[in-house]
Amino acid sequence: MNSQGTTQGAARGRGTRIVHSITQVRRAVAAWHGQELTVGFVPTMGALHAGHRSLMRRSKRLCDRTVVSVFVNPTQFGPREDLRAYPRPLSADLKACREEGVDLVFVPSVATIYPEGFGTKLKVGDLGNLWEGRSRPGHFDGVATVVLKLFSIVTPDVAIFGQKDLQQSVVIRRMVSDLNLPVRVVVSPTVRENDGLALSSRNVYLDRLSRNASAGIYQSLRWARAQIKEGETRAGRLRTRMRRMIEDGGYFSLDYIGFCDPLTLTEKAGARRPLAILVAVKCVTPGPAQGRRYIDNLVIR
Repeated sequence: MNSQGTTQGAARGRGTRIVHSITQVRRAVAAWHGQELTVGFVPTMGALHAGHRSLMRRSKRLCDRTVVSVFVNPTQFGPREDLRAYPRPLSADLKACREEGVDLVFVPSVATIYPEGFGTKLKVGDLGNLWEGRSRPGHFDGVATVVLKLFSIVTPDVAIFGQKDLQQSVVIRRMVSDLNLPVRVVVSPTVRENDGLALSSRNVYLDRLSRNASAGIYQSLRWARAQIKEGETRAGRLRTRMRRMIEDGGYFSLDYIGFCDPLTLTEKAGARRPLAILVAVKCVTPGPAQGRRYIDNLVIR
């Protein structure tokens, strides 16, 4: 917990305000901007963990005020993805925001974000059809649409995203550039468990055996990075070994391993730096995690 930031916030007499309407958010942010205070924004779908907390702390370091949104966005779920099963521990999420000294938490309803008759949707183009976009058609259109709406509502100076969702951050940066939005997008490093597994709200579904096996995802990325730094450029060789490391034991099946440009995510013929290595897997063991996707990446400059 960012105890220093929380203590400083309390010393100024500020608490964490919870709001549900667009008008409340706009009034609060307008008042801050009227005082020439900078506003940082962390958009989330809730089920907050240490990775989200790191984004809040980054916002507090960069900006005078911090807004967090908690909204499970239905438009980024595909027809075979169970929106209803997505975790929604709102009380715990609000507690985390208070502990981190967040100034404002925006918790809108679906009807607030997508009122009756809503019919506008952003299309992100070819970038949204790569990698995760191939496996989840329309996903990034839904992400871009809701983020654009949230940017319009919150009007932040800075927006903080995590590197674990690297393709999402690239899509958002492209959207900001293409639409000339006055928002600075900051990408913070992935926060990991002790064995390297990237923090995710989906991790709670893993049982003991699949959780132990999940360490192979990051191990495969680290192995590939070491090989590349020693001069290996054959993507096929790297991919074959990484697949074996990930699928060992039969707990996960590989969806894709991508060797691509870190800025555009276009695939590279060889594993030459600068390079982003993207990995997506699906849990195949019976239980709560079965069918759930887990993603990770490493960027090698």
